[in-house]
Amino acid sequence: MATARPAYGPISSYSRVQILHLVQARPERSIKELHEATGLHANTIREHLQRLIEGGYVIASTEHRTTRGRPRTLYSAATGAPEASSPVAREKVTAAARRGDLLRRMLPSTAPDLARDATHQLDALVEHLEESGFEPVIDDDALTVDLTPCPHAAGRPEHRPVLCAVHLGLMQGVLAEAGGPLVADCVLAPERAEECTVRLRLAGDLAGAVA
Repeated sequence: MATARPAYGPISSYSRVQILHLVQARPERSIKELHEATGLHANTIREHLQRLIEGGYVIASTEHRTTRGRPRTLYSAATGAPEASSPVAREKVTAAARRGDLLRRMLPSTAPDLARDATHQLDALVEHLEESGFEPVIDDDALTVDLTPCPHAAGRPEHRPVLCAVHLGLMQGVLAEAGGPLVADCVLAPERAEECTVRLRLAGDLAGAVA
């Protein structure tokens, strides 16, 4: 049986996962709100947020106030939507598409039977997953991403639902930022802890959404 690699990138720390989970659930969170929800020290939260901003997963904005007082900095998940797009994430998906196109010119047989924009989405998704400690295997026909063995399999079972939700949200953000028809639909229920498969679908494909 393959041994899961340690997780890196934005989900290498469960404290960081907690923060991501909160800003994915509701945007424009303050340091105080994140402190109250996690119990983490404010300075620790700031350090995690800085890493997440540098990775392209969180964006910061300044509060608009109509009363006196210093405006707060508010934090939201980088979802890839126009109002929640990270410049770091934009650079990442552009670079991934450039590297993917170069590889396909050198090895034409590696080109998937997908539209160009969907192919560029997969370029960005694969690089994101590899950065996070996964070894993704893409099935272009079934539109699935096999992430077995999951790097989080050896972690605490009670953390798994949040980890899965956060990572699915990150995948959705990467695909949206890259732009194209593919969306991350769901994490399929595993039979074993080390198994992880994410189902993709074409936007507007209602059959895929309810299958």
